[in-house]
Amino acid sequence: MSDIIESAPSLSEQMRSGNLFAEKCPSRDVLKHVTSRWGVLILVALQGGTHRFSNLRRKMGGVSEKMLAQTLQWLEADGFVNRKSYPVVPPRVEYSLTPLGEEIAVKVAALADWIEGNLPQVMASRGQDGAAD
Repeated sequence: MSDIIESAPSLSEQMRSGNLFAEKCPSRDVLKHVTSRWGVLILVALQGGTHRFSNLRRKMGGVSEKMLAQTLQWLEADGFVNRKSYPVVPPRVEYSLTPLGEEIAVKVAALADWIEGNLPQVMASRGQDGAAD
């Protein structure tokens, strides 16, 4: 009978595989960007095609210009959003989903759809428990 020695995964293997429960795992930042209120709405909005900054802001009521810009930067840095700037005056910038962004947008949209579909039950629960934000 031979002994099989299991070695602990290397740091690079751990980083590649991710571990959301680990305090310093970079996947937590990606999760935060994708599932933030504005991240979800941007990804869902861009599923409909390319949008200019002002169009996104109008579509997503309540978002500040600063928060929209910051969230778009996060999503661009994570490889989900493509930013295309045109050398015209006034400046024109368009945002669209990358192939990776299209993939995550489908998953985030499914979550948003679930929330919308189950909102009456959630609201009823809030009414019974008296817990609301």
